[in-house]
Amino acid sequence: MIVNVDGGARGNPGPAAIGVIVRDETGGVLLERGERIGQATNNVAEYKALILGIRLARELGADRVELIGDSELIIKQVQGKYKVKNEGMKPLHAEAKAALADFSEWSVRHVKRELNGDADRLVNEALDG
Repeated sequence: MIVNVDGGARGNPGPAAIGVIVRDETGGVLLERGERIGQATNNVAEYKALILGIRLARELGADRVELIGDSELIIKQVQGKYKVKNEGMKPLHAEAKAALADFSEWSVRHVKRELNGDADRLVNEALDG
């Protein structure tokens, strides 16, 4: 499965939301979800979106998952290329890594924001709604 994730906050911290789109291997949309998560920073929202994306892929029966997001920091932390220095983000990082252990194969990939527009749209719809 291919999962696009995005999180955002208006203000940092501020009202925050997450967006997740789960697609099958051919690109067909299986599920879209956007939801408010209360007050959070952008980075916390990005992690919460990633965790939700992992969970939804597993619930839909995926054994392999490719996660795509536009937060270079979060993606590189999950890849192990960046250290998690912020104490508040360490539990979210650990939760994401633990959830990924359920898959036989997984990857995370960073894309430019404009290539993650559908997930970003869900974030904004949740914040506007």
